[in-house]
Amino acid sequence: MMRVDDLVTAIAALQRSDLEAWIRDELVVPRQEVGSLLFTEMECARVRLICTLRYELEIDTDTLPIVVSLIDQLYDTRQRLLSLTAAMAAQDKTFRPRSSLRWSGMKGVLRHEM
Repeated sequence: MMRVDDLVTAIAALQRSDLEAWIRDELVVPRQEVGSLLFTEMECARVRLICTLRYELEIDTDTLPIVVSLIDQLYDTRQRLLSLTAAMAAQDKTFRPRSSLRWSGMKGVLRHEM
């Protein structure tokens, strides 16, 4: 867990005013404990990503929430795909050959679309 001051110090490009705006806009959601905000490792990584989008890729402030939302959707889709893959791998072997054929075709489709 990291406090706001520690996070601002750890990420050289990060402006405190930007971080406060991202918190206000709920792009990052730190935990509130004993009057201070604490960032988990996941939230710290999210702040780094937003810094990259904003400062290096120069994504406009108004566009930033849309881009972050799209990244969240991609992450969610990836997690669902991993869950589906695990469920298919756990299937009974009598079911697996038929579904594996369909799944191998789908992997090719997914690979070509990305």
